[in-house]
Amino acid sequence: MTDHKTSNVVDLFTGKPIETSENLRFIRLSPELDGLEMLYSNNSSGNDLYSLKILCWGLRANGEVVGLVPWLNSIVACPDIQDPLDGRFEGYYDPGIEEIFHQPPIHKIVELETAAEYFEYESNQADEVVQEIPDTIGTHAVFMDVDRENLTLTEVVSWRLFASGEIHGMLIDHNSVETTPVLPGDDCLYAAQEAECFRYFFQHHIANKIKSEDPEALAAIAALVTSP
Repeated sequence: MTDHKTSNVVDLFTGKPIETSENLRFIRLSPELDGLEMLYSNNSSGNDLYSLKILCWGLRANGEVVGLVPWLNSIVACPDIQDPLDGRFEGYYDPGIEEIFHQPPIHKIVELETAAEYFEYESNQADEVVQEIPDTIGTHAVFMDVDRENLTLTEVVSWRLFASGEIHGMLIDHNSVETTPVLPGDDCLYAAQEAECFRYFFQHHIANKIKSEDPEALAAIAALVTSP
């Protein structure tokens, strides 16, 4: 039998090797603590750009480093956001010096590569927790009941990286709290993406508008959660 290596398979149009899901999985995270943001646009924005705070930087198994943001119902690599309607990645942004850039900061690349080398560990258990970082940007999970009548917003405490490369937003099960404050890694945390009626993640400025019953925010969230 001939051994066909995936690394030798290239995209017919780009000429670049086709990456496997194994190569693209995340193996290490580093929180963004300096307020860097992601810029994006969509077909209705014209020349305007919108921004989201970057949650963290992630190192893939193939060595690539990318910014990560909570986006719709998951956490997504910034360069992967390429939908003309929902949003299209336009670059990273440092609001402190008003600079736009397209490659991750070198200090984050060095940090992730060094940490991955130091903590080098392979697990055969896809659901084993590799790392957990606190949420530093005020992310909220939005739930809608089965009748699509009531909204519930819950603060995300942390983000848990599994050996599979999946990243889950962790919420507090208040019926299981034994000690406070609740910290990343506590047993009372559960994954938002696995919870019934979970719909989307929102950063704090949108969540606060929803909490204050801002008409535009409520109309926008209603359109999202009632869509098929």
